[in-house]
Amino acid sequence: MTRPFSLSALFALTIAIWMPLQAHSQQPSTASVEGKLDAILQKLDESKKTLDAVAAKIEAPAAVAEPAPAEAAMKAETEAVQANANYLWMILAGALVFVMQAGFAMVELGFSRAKNSINIIMKNFLDFSISVIVFLFLGFGLMFGASAGGWIGTSGFWLSAQPGDAPVWCFWFFQAVFAGTACTIVSGAMAERTKFVGYLVYAAFLTAVIYPLGGHWAWGSFAGGFGIGGDKGWLEALGFIDFAGSTVVHGVGGVCALAGIIVVGSRHGRFGKDGSPRLIAGHNIPLAALGVFLLWFGWFGFNAGSTLVADANIGRIAVNTTIAPAAGALAAMISMWFVQGRPDVGITLNGALGGLVGITACCSVLTPAAALIVGIIAGVLTTVATIALERLQLDDAVGAVPVHLVNGWWGTLSVALFHEAGFDPKLLGVQALGTLSITACAFVLCFIIFKTVDLIIGLRASETEQVDGLDFSEHAANAYPDFQTTEQA
Repeated sequence: MTRPFSLSALFALTIAIWMPLQAHSQQPSTASVEGKLDAILQKLDESKKTLDAVAAKIEAPAAVAEPAPAEAAMKAETEAVQANANYLWMILAGALVFVMQAGFAMVELGFSRAKNSINIIMKNFLDFSISVIVFLFLGFGLMFGASAGGWIGTSGFWLSAQPGDAPVWCFWFFQAVFAGTACTIVSGAMAERTKFVGYLVYAAFLTAVIYPLGGHWAWGSFAGGFGIGGDKGWLEALGFIDFAGSTVVHGVGGVCALAGIIVVGSRHGRFGKDGSPRLIAGHNIPLAALGVFLLWFGWFGFNAGSTLVADANIGRIAVNTTIAPAAGALAAMISMWFVQGRPDVGITLNGALGGLVGITACCSVLTPAAALIVGIIAGVLTTVATIALERLQLDDAVGAVPVHLVNGWWGTLSVALFHEAGFDPKLLGVQALGTLSITACAFVLCFIIFKTVDLIIGLRASETEQVDGLDFSEHAANAYPDFQTTEQA
């Protein structure tokens, strides 16, 4: 009889049943598997975001390195440097023009007699002092403010609201010394017989109204880049060109000098009873020569500074400002040598100044060869005009009218006559209209002012005061107390 199960069979059956059960117990549940899958997907999503962020940081330098933004930054930096260079150039050029005040004073002193030296220095100091104050309150706005039909400015008065770093201050300083230059031209022509107070009244009116009026017509829009005005004057709109002021500055100063010497009359003893001229020699010609050198030096700022920009254009302007006065001095000396048989120091010095005035309007549009021609003709005109004034019995103590008025006209016309782009008859007409209208208006206004001053205050010193000298009669002082001077009328 056999047993149904053996021990080995029982053991095998037990193992067969236990193993599947054990394996089933070790398999995860469906929920556990899904949780693990979600965690894995979340980790993958976070990894993707991390990789995207890293990729963006890697690509960012490439975007910065793109050419357009880099060029824009470099351009902005270059423009800032250029703007600061322009501001610095305007201040330096304006300082050079200020040195011309000393030049005018030295020329006037040298060509006048010792007994009037203090009076001359006082006038040259005070006309500039008055000019800059009046120009700040009134003249600058009339010249460069928003235009009323192209005739006069109506804004920009008293600039105190402007911040300290406003570019307009640089422009104002440069223009203020120009106003002072126009004003002081008259002093030399009327020297040795004009009362001190009457002269100061003239100085205030010229800088407040007369000079700004013509300046607005020709340069009205020039302050637009500095936040003031920006409208063109009527002559500027027609195409009138007066680069640095042959007419606006020197023509106006010269024509006001003409009005002044007509109203005040000639110095005591300058002409005989028959109208024949008598020489009144200056007391210090070397001092006058020093004054001309100072004026020539300052003129480099006057002309080259009128670019208002520090760039290579100032080079040829400086060259023209060197050639024209040199040619003017030679031409004036030779022409007067031909007339009177000897070289004359006074006319030679004024010939250089005439060449400087002549090149002022056209220095930016002429070649050096043309500047040579302008200077030669300016020197001859200085001589001819000096002789003509003397024959008309008009007493100009320093030759301001021949130098500044006649050559102011000449220089302004030379813009069209010698323009490097070629002769333009239409431009010549505009230039003639401009210089005639500005100087005619200035003459009429200044003549009225001098006449009014003469009637109310008194303009001419008496013969006794002139013989004693204005230093004594006006200031009770003596410029040379250690020296005794004599003169023969």
